[in-house]
Amino acid sequence: MKFSFRRLLRQPHVTTGTLRNSFDRRSVVMTGIQGGIGLLLASRMTYLAVFENEKYKLEAESNRVNLSLIPPRRGWLLDRNGMPLASNRADFRVDVVPEQMQDAERTIAELGRLLSLTPIAMQDLQDKLDKSHGFAPVEVATGLDLERFSAVSVRLPDMPGVVTQRGFSRFYPTGPSVGHLIGYVGAASAEEYEKDHDPVLITPGYKVGKDALEKIFEKELRGKPGARRVEVTASGRIVRNLDTREDVPGKTIKLTIDAGIQDYAARRIGPESAAVVVMDCQTGDILAMASMPSYDPNSFSDGIGRLEWKMLSDDDHVPLRNKVLRGLYPPGSTVKPMVALSFMEAGLDPNESVFCGGGLRVGNRVFHCWNRRGHGQVNMAKGIYQSCDVYFYHFAQRIGMDPIALMARRLGLGQEFELPVVGQSYGTVPDPAWKLRKYHKEWQTFDTVNATIGQGYFLVNPLQQAVQASRLASGKIIMPRLIHDQGHKETPSLGIPPEHLAYIHQAMSDVANGPGSAPHARLPFPDIKLAGKTGTAQVVGLNIGNGKGGQWKHRDHGHFISFAPADNPRYACAVVCEHGGGSGSAYPIARDVLTYIFDKQKGMDILTDLEKKWGGTAKERLDARYRAYSAQYGVGAPAVSPEEESRKVQEAEAAQEPRQPIVSGAQSPAPEPDAATIPAPPAPTASQSAPQGPAQGAARPGNTGGTQ
Repeated sequence: MKFSFRRLLRQPHVTTGTLRNSFDRRSVVMTGIQGGIGLLLASRMTYLAVFENEKYKLEAESNRVNLSLIPPRRGWLLDRNGMPLASNRADFRVDVVPEQMQDAERTIAELGRLLSLTPIAMQDLQDKLDKSHGFAPVEVATGLDLERFSAVSVRLPDMPGVVTQRGFSRFYPTGPSVGHLIGYVGAASAEEYEKDHDPVLITPGYKVGKDALEKIFEKELRGKPGARRVEVTASGRIVRNLDTREDVPGKTIKLTIDAGIQDYAARRIGPESAAVVVMDCQTGDILAMASMPSYDPNSFSDGIGRLEWKMLSDDDHVPLRNKVLRGLYPPGSTVKPMVALSFMEAGLDPNESVFCGGGLRVGNRVFHCWNRRGHGQVNMAKGIYQSCDVYFYHFAQRIGMDPIALMARRLGLGQEFELPVVGQSYGTVPDPAWKLRKYHKEWQTFDTVNATIGQGYFLVNPLQQAVQASRLASGKIIMPRLIHDQGHKETPSLGIPPEHLAYIHQAMSDVANGPGSAPHARLPFPDIKLAGKTGTAQVVGLNIGNGKGGQWKHRDHGHFISFAPADNPRYACAVVCEHGGGSGSAYPIARDVLTYIFDKQKGMDILTDLEKKWGGTAKERLDARYRAYSAQYGVGAPAVSPEEESRKVQEAEAAQEPRQPIVSGAQSPAPEPDAATIPAPPAPTASQSAPQGPAQGAARPGNTGGTQ
């Protein structure tokens, strides 16, 4: 028998009222839940519509309107007369932003077709893309004509990541002539962006200063970007321009440089590896500061390719080094006027003489004069204008090195100047304390003998030599200036007696205009005389070569310091010619540069004839070399990593010539080539060229052609 527990449970009695009450309770609960949800939705909608209104309005607007920065026009760099050394020119350009490209390979191939890029240009573009960071724009082509620019512009919706720009690009009118002086610009690196976080740095088309004045004055030259608002479709096609805020151009900076003299000096160097500095003796204004060979900053600004990089890095003349500031050289005999001043200040009578028979025995060594046949009886003036080494060997032992070193520093040697430059190598003015501090060795007699003719431990740069020439000319503490301003402070005196300076001036004038060592340095003007001093710095010992021929690296450096007019100095000029074979390579450059300053047409006539022999201007020779490399290597030039590029530039800046090998003995350079082989300008009349002052009555040396 089955037992049912349900019978034990009493079943509730359900009525119509009970059912009605149960439904009413459920209705209330559901209504409350729905009302709560509705309230939440209404609150959220109110929050979005009221409190988040601006945010979503801006996002909606951004879907309809594109906002882009307009790169600011870079400030100009002008010369003292208002001529542009670095300017901007209207430009059509195409860039790509790698991270925005959907199909990079197809896009690059299409751009190559539309822009008619050569295989070398395509290779360089691929190298840039490989080195780039995705957010940074990469330049594809610049300086485009309207047809090619338009061909890309109409296809922009089909090529994401491609940016066309109508703006301004940096332009250097004289190209290589100002490479080391002005520097160049280029796209900002990731490190530069991380340091600055300025959004304009990653704007397509914007470039920052990378070297020299462009880098030093980056903040002043940058300016402020503008902005452009355009209405676009969903696919990104521009419908119309809405608003534009113009950019604010960077500050214009005026330099003391004279553009004409700068360009002439750079071109006059020709195929040599040399530096030329021209200064105003009255104000210290630097009128020219040329280092050649150089690079074309227009090419660097467009982005240098592997072929051009190989061309520059292969050149043993080191075009990447600024020889004016970074080149250090033994000054050779250009220090002799300075040494003579120290002698007179120490009490030496300039008329006291010594016999030069071609050498002088000091201890157990013979120190030779450059003229092995000797100069006969030599006083101070003759020691300068015929550059007799024996005179300075003899009296330097009596005076000692300390007064010589002190005078060298007073005239600017070994000094670092406050200039807006990336860096300077200031060299060495040796003395006993310096040698003891550096080498822990006592100063020896042969050290004095070497230093007194500008060799041994002595190292200077061309700017210091120009300052030396300007201080010798003026008798004042002339400081070099690069930034032009109207104010000019009174320059203090060096404290050198005027009669000492007058004696040195006359002796230096006789170098070119009297019985001196450089008669072909004479200016082609009957009423303007140049005062100067030649110098030859030995690079290798005579056991390796005579310094005049053979391997280029084994040839002597040539120096020449000068100022003109000799009787009322206004311009000082220093020339250093690396491995030129002696001073015969340096003084013709200084002579022609000063000729141009006093008579531009006469100077240009000389330069035009020379450039016909050299194969054109510096820019034309650089372009011809590039074409030769292009024909030889094509796309086969090796790729260079950014790290290697940076390393090579640093090596070029830091590399110096080997120190003068004569540090434990002494011998002066071999005789210079015969100066008669160097064409001379027309000589002034006999009455104007007659020697005066200290040179009167002096006999010409046996070898008038030698220079030292």
